[in-house]
Amino acid sequence: MTPLSELAQQQHYPQGALYVVATPIGNSADVTLRALHVLGLVDRIAAEDTRNTGQLLARYGISKPLIAVHQHNERAAGLRIVEHLQAGERVAYVSDAGTPGISDPGAKLVDAVREAGLPVVPLPGASALATALSVAGDWVATFSFIGFLPAKAKQRAAQLQQLAAHPHALVFYEAPHRIVETVDALAAAFGGERRLLIARELTKLHETLHGCTLAEAPAWLADDPNRQRGEFVVVVEGAAPQAAGEHDHDRLLAILLDELPVSSAAKIAAAITGASRNALYARALELRKD
Repeated sequence: MTPLSELAQQQHYPQGALYVVATPIGNSADVTLRALHVLGLVDRIAAEDTRNTGQLLARYGISKPLIAVHQHNERAAGLRIVEHLQAGERVAYVSDAGTPGISDPGAKLVDAVREAGLPVVPLPGASALATALSVAGDWVATFSFIGFLPAKAKQRAAQLQQLAAHPHALVFYEAPHRIVETVDALAAAFGGERRLLIARELTKLHETLHGCTLAEAPAWLADDPNRQRGEFVVVVEGAAPQAAGEHDHDRLLAILLDELPVSSAAKIAAAITGASRNALYARALELRKD
């Protein structure tokens, strides 16, 4: 049987290519053999945070020149990396944790390399998104990945209201200092009956997976302050199919009418639902009278 280390080396790794490498999201043992092989092979490594990446590389005895590529310099740094690739170098890119380009820098760098006509090679590995979905259960047959919601309450509520009728499960990332208000906002926008998976500190020492409804989630978080610490993946059940009816959009209209005139509420509701603006306007007038 061929040793696994040899299998990692069997694929061709061309010069002048960018290698997009997934790294562990918590447990450093989740790094792949292929990732270690490529990180040891390339001429230099671009990283979201060179300090974090330096620690990971040191753990595995890898030493390479590092280039900082983060959300504030990604386009400019991308041009610099293209120059290295055009000189025939191999360059790897890693974000702080998980798969680059998924709520992490990397996508603009990939665009710059492709626009220069150079190859991009993905190395799959850890992803908080896939890790959470793998244990969500059968109610997540299809999903849409949203990532981080807006930090400001008004913008967050508006985005969630647009997603309220979405039929697929929704996957969010959230930071510890916003998890409570985000769960409250989800319950306010979607109602309390939908199923929910809270995945906290995935692959780490204090990993927690908790399934409940949106109505039950605030009490669970409040019961132990430790449950509000760490990085979160939140999976919310999609909207249940509804039979077509005259007043399908009353809840949306009622929320909009709390803040807007009838005409504006009808216009926004029509844009969200695709329903007739005139019909929604007429119904909004009825609701305003009530």
